[in-house]
Amino acid sequence: MSDLLTPESEITNTPLGEALAERYLAYALSTIMHRALPDVRDGLKPVHRRLLYAMRQLRLDPASGFKKSARVVGDVIGKYHPHGDQSVYDALVRLAQDFSIRYPLIDGQGNFGNVDGDNAAAMRYTETRLTEVAQALLEGIDEDAVDFRDTYDGEESEPLVLPAAFPNLLANGANGIAVGMATSIPPHNVAELCDAMLHLIKFPNAGIEKLVDFVQGPDFPTGGVIIEPRASILDAYATGRGGFRVRARWEAEKTARSGYQIIVTEIPYQVQKGKLIEKVAELINNRKLGQLGDIRDESAEDIRIVLEPRARTVEPEILMQQLFQLTDFEVRIPLNLNVLDLNLTPRVMDLREALRAFLAHRKQVLVRRSQFRLARIVHRLEVLDGYIIAFLNLDKIIRIIRNEDEPKPKLIAAFKLTDIQAEAILDMRLRALRKLEEEALRREHKTLSDERKLLNALIKSDEKQWEQIAEDIKALRVKFGPKTPLGKRRTEISDAPVMDEIPFEAMIEREPVTIVCSQKGWIRQMKGHLPEDPDMKYKEGDGPAFWLQAQTTDRLILFATNGRFYTLRCDKLPGGRGHGEPVRLMIDLDNDHEIVTIMVHDPARSLLVASSDGHGFIVAESEVVAATRNGKQVLNVSGDAEAMVCAPAAGDFVAVVGENRKLLLFPRNELPVMTRGKGVILQRYKDGGLSDAKVFTWKEGLTWQDRSGRRQSEQQIEEWKGSRAQAGRLPPRGFPRSNKFG
Repeated sequence: MSDLLTPESEITNTPLGEALAERYLAYALSTIMHRALPDVRDGLKPVHRRLLYAMRQLRLDPASGFKKSARVVGDVIGKYHPHGDQSVYDALVRLAQDFSIRYPLIDGQGNFGNVDGDNAAAMRYTETRLTEVAQALLEGIDEDAVDFRDTYDGEESEPLVLPAAFPNLLANGANGIAVGMATSIPPHNVAELCDAMLHLIKFPNAGIEKLVDFVQGPDFPTGGVIIEPRASILDAYATGRGGFRVRARWEAEKTARSGYQIIVTEIPYQVQKGKLIEKVAELINNRKLGQLGDIRDESAEDIRIVLEPRARTVEPEILMQQLFQLTDFEVRIPLNLNVLDLNLTPRVMDLREALRAFLAHRKQVLVRRSQFRLARIVHRLEVLDGYIIAFLNLDKIIRIIRNEDEPKPKLIAAFKLTDIQAEAILDMRLRALRKLEEEALRREHKTLSDERKLLNALIKSDEKQWEQIAEDIKALRVKFGPKTPLGKRRTEISDAPVMDEIPFEAMIEREPVTIVCSQKGWIRQMKGHLPEDPDMKYKEGDGPAFWLQAQTTDRLILFATNGRFYTLRCDKLPGGRGHGEPVRLMIDLDNDHEIVTIMVHDPARSLLVASSDGHGFIVAESEVVAATRNGKQVLNVSGDAEAMVCAPAAGDFVAVVGENRKLLLFPRNELPVMTRGKGVILQRYKDGGLSDAKVFTWKEGLTWQDRSGRRQSEQQIEEWKGSRAQAGRLPPRGFPRSNKFG
């Protein structure tokens, strides 16, 4: 038992914090290096690199037949990637999905999922092989183009990076989350990347603005329309961080009886069509899309989502703007160009740095492949020299081989051959002797000598290397250019359409509702326009205060004793079941203040606001709408004064009554129109303050409500007519003892 325990001599005392930090750092670095961040050179993570290399070892090139995905996954996890088979298969599936990756690296046969979000079939049912793009990434891997390392078990070797004759990092993009960092690179059009790289070869110090003339923006496999301003795109590529707003592509299609329906043919990148349609249907059912009547999915191989407006009068642009705001018909695709650089150090690059890193890798690969080819040529030329000597001295060579027990030293001594030449002559088959023609040997010798000369010049000349890289990039552009179905740009770059902000009224269904608010501020809405109900239930100790008829598209304005106006949307109010909810949960109203009045907002109306100390003014109702819970200060009050009156200012005279039961009538034009302030004196008081105020029309006379709820009026009101800020006189007979107009 004691043998299983760690000897005390091997136990070290380490603070827990240091031990945790050391181990967590090792885990974080492993995640960053081996799982999350792509290499800037080939744009791949280790699992993708191992997948492609394993498929090449299985000879699954584009011209070959397919093999089961399970065979590929088995080789990957058995030889190179000791992780779960499902994670490896998920990575394989994504490389084959033409809606997930702009230039697929794997050609899949079978069910590899779809844009609806359905999963791929099990790996035993699907088959795969490499695409031409993947072949370009692997081109030259057997020519010492890149370094190799031992696999995890030491039985095989794997490439540290692929030669990458294709700009995969930016062309296909990448996503990953590591410890403390992440990467998000959208796909781009390879022809545009080639144009930018050709310009960068010619002008190494080209600015980001010039490069963006070539690389206009991302090019997503699912198309769509980018509506990001150019200034924002420039900033994103200059810093390596930013984002792009992408919208669905749509068009209005005419139907019978002068109607129309909207057809969506492309949706934003990485948006699952099934979930998108479910979300829209849910909004329709919840009456959050008042202008949309129905949504149907008529997609086959191509996407076709049909949107039916609720009425022909609905503008299609307004309807789509509403959908863009509420659903994933518009999304923001982030850009975070965080990659492993040439030294395998994680950092955020700008567009120019990423392109330069790829070009630097291409140059290194070119030199290494040239050196490998040169070494092969030198070896072949040495062998050819030996063959020529053998052809010229064939009889003597045959005699030495027949007569000598050790012919190799004799051949070397007799004809001054090298060890390689002598070995090549001895390894020749007899049938090859009849094919040895001096002319053919010398012709091959000359061809290889010319190639050696060119390779030596290429290796020694930086200029020639860049010329060769430029030629390779031009050939790549032709192969995957805009004239090919794969290379044609799919995502349109467009400026955002200039539209006024959509009013919230257009985004919900218009229905009649009744708003009820109690004395203690519990508010609710009930469907339909209901008459006041004296039997309405309230919480114990509470009672009726406000009863309004409105529409779901209306806004309510609340005026409180602190002089602030608050705004609530009728469609956001709680339903009529129960007692509702406290209005103080919806607005920031202190417990020290109360609601003075609630009314349905009418932007064309003006209001009279007044405080208890007799000050007030006229304010346009369009100026009192609050954008936040904190409300909007309109009437300034101080000391013991409180806001007391908020009444529609429809009429030509103002009636004011004080707590001293004095009534004063004066022309409305004596009150200023303001947006905020304390106002002017409405009526002077020796004792007390303001009790009530209203605006009325002189010809119709002054009206009020008596204790029984009946409206009373007085036509002979000349004796109470005066000027603003006077004291007034006792009111007419029958005026309420509460000193309220009602």
